[in-house]
Amino acid sequence: MSQTPSDKQLLHLVFGGELTSLDGVTFADLSQLDIVGIYPNYAAAFDAWRAKAQATVDSAQTRYFIVHLHRLLEPNAA
Repeated sequence: MSQTPSDKQLLHLVFGGELTSLDGVTFADLSQLDIVGIYPNYAAAFDAWRAKAQATVDSAQTRYFIVHLHRLLEPNAA
């Protein structure tokens, strides 16, 4: 079953953890990364990212990120 452009999955990964410093993106302990989940579109990923970011607002060293998995899976797609 093929997908039309309007229903194509654009997968996004949301993850985060404690950074070693605020100046970079080096995690303090890779075994402690928080994999929040994989989402079917950016809007759902953004909502998950926002919830985790707001829940950890008191921990300045903790950051969450959204990775556009669809760009990694299909780098030549428009």
